[in-house]
Amino acid sequence: MEHIYSKEFQLRYFEMNKYGMASPTTILTLLEETAADHCHIIEHDLYSLENQNIGWVLISGSIYMKRYPRYREIIKIQTWLSKYSLVKGYRENLIIDENGDVIGMAKGIWVFYDIQNRKPVPVFEDIKAKWNVNTAQSAEVDINLIKPIVKDNPEKEFDICRSDVDSNRHVNNIRYFHWLLESLPDEILERYLLEIITAKFYSDARYGEKVLVYADKNPEENTFTHAIKSNFDNKLLAGAYTKWKKAV
Repeated sequence: MEHIYSKEFQLRYFEMNKYGMASPTTILTLLEETAADHCHIIEHDLYSLENQNIGWVLISGSIYMKRYPRYREIIKIQTWLSKYSLVKGYRENLIIDENGDVIGMAKGIWVFYDIQNRKPVPVFEDIKAKWNVNTAQSAEVDINLIKPIVKDNPEKEFDICRSDVDSNRHVNNIRYFHWLLESLPDEILERYLLEIITAKFYSDARYGEKVLVYADKNPEENTFTHAIKSNFDNKLLAGAYTKWKKAV
């Protein structure tokens, strides 16, 4: 496949869960690191973009894990751009084990963003030319799985701290995932592994606000719909769908 960037990782002890498998947070982090390196090799790394008041902001994405890699296992993440619009890039990812088997798939829609003016801007033509396009799809994503949640009382509340905000002055998407986890029943977190997550981001979360985290169990077994709102006008920040499978 053309126009694909690959990066290898060996899984480390602190990246494991209690079963000796990589945690979902680890997978999210490695996907972000691979995308950041993909920016670096075309000489538009995230720091040089930041110096121009520009960043990439995730507006929706999905991950499907067939299995999680184990301690010291070597995996390869392949990433590429399958499509562009004026202000968006559609990023595909495959997670591949040492045997060449695909163990995970992920995709995300990223907006090219003016940090200072807080609005999308056209993707640089030089970026499009250097990354080019490979129209292959890593996975099909159905954002319609995310249904509105109507509840009076959140499962959890959190203050947005300075450490939650990244260099784009946005709350990092991994922080949203941590908040989402805290809204789930103990039985799910203790005995199940995340199989699928699909998320959509609707609005900025700002330092100093409080986030309200909601979760609804769906009729489908071990699936949940999630919402994260701001205490400021009850503004919807993000919605997500998760599906869980037994760990053993």
